Amino acid sequence: MKFPQIGPAFVVTAAFIGPGTVITASIAGANFGFALLWALLFSTIATLILQEMTARLGIVTQQGLGENIRQVCQTPILRSLAIVLVLSAIVVGNSAYQSGNISGASLGLASLFEGFGVAVPFANTLFPLLIGVCAFILLISGSYKLIEKALIFLVALMSLAFMITFILTKPDIKVLVSGLLEPNIPDGATLTVIALIGTTVVPYNLFLHAASVSKKWYSVNQLSEARKDLMISIPLGGLISMAILSTAATAFFGQQFTINSAADLAPSLQPLFGDMASVFIGIGLFSAGISSAITAPLAAAFALSGILGLNKSLQSIGFKIIWIVVLLLGVLGASTGYKPVVIIWFAQVANGVLLPIVTIFLLWVMNTALLGEYKNNVWQNILGAIVVLISLLLSGRSLLSAFGYY
Repeated sequence: MKFPQIGPAFVVTAAFIGPGTVITASIAGANFGFALLWALLFSTIATLILQEMTARLGIVTQQGLGENIRQVCQTPILRSLAIVLVLSAIVVGNSAYQSGNISGASLGLASLFEGFGVAVPFANTLFPLLIGVCAFILLISGSYKLIEKALIFLVALMSLAFMITFILTKPDIKVLVSGLLEPNIPDGATLTVIALIGTTVVPYNLFLHAASVSKKWYSVNQLSEARKDLMISIPLGGLISMAILSTAATAFFGQQFTINSAADLAPSLQPLFGDMASVFIGIGLFSAGISSAITAPLAAAFALSGILGLNKSLQSIGFKIIWIVVLLLGVLGASTGYKPVVIIWFAQVANGVLLPIVTIFLLWVMNTALLGEYKNNVWQNILGAIVVLISLLLSGRSLLSAFGYY
């Protein structure tokens, strides 16, 4: 029996269902119940809209988003501005995201050892360093594909656990549907909304997807295959995120519950796994963290190599330097001594704030002559503009709130 080949959109889903999704969605459910489910629905739809554009861009031009941005920015001033903005968005966003990935994987390792009753000295420094070394070895050798498949399987296992637990917790369907279809931002929930969007519509995935589809599909006749890949993979990721939030809402909302470690999430899995809950959630977080810790530096390298006009070969020096810098920043961020949940939370908020910048560049490229007859139509532009507008409004509100003006 031949198994179907996993497409680039499934890799995108595997990238955003990482530690950030598990922690952020759980915090949202524990603090605000089902009220913010609409944010995940919006995020899933926004991801479909934007990733369809990157798939079309990658297949039609056979180049990544970074190369196309460089190509449309002809004047030196405009090109320099684009480089600075993308550099800021990708390096700042990916470094924060990478810190969250490594912190999440560290949470998983800590939960695993705690589950087996083993105390590890200097775990806050040792685990991030160990995970960073593992990611470095996998990236530098180029032999991570088989391991990555195993990690994707573990992430899928973790996701399946949440889907089943969601059913076992028997959520209030009426309240769930209300939270899904009636947009509402409770007091103090603005940053949580931004974080939920940031953990789903990840800016670096726009660069990663455009680059990966150009390596899998070579003809515009294959656009339908890319869209099928999207329509299966992205909604699946959205359902998993909603299941995690709903599980936390049912299990923890109204109980003054605070999430500080993976051990705090384990009770939500106890109906399914009993006392082994902390072990299973540890495996899930560790696998999700490692998988994303590999993907984020690669995406940054693809993005910056493209816009700077560098060699995109995995073996080129410039490409390696970029992902090594992002990986090192991630390890340093995860080793600062801050609570891992705080780092993961900041990563999602950073992604949500930086999203409009990358989306505006994408919309610009999608309306140029580079795509010929495959450039955006009116409806695609309207949908993209709505994503940008909502992201800008939420980002603006969060910044005003941070400075005490809202």
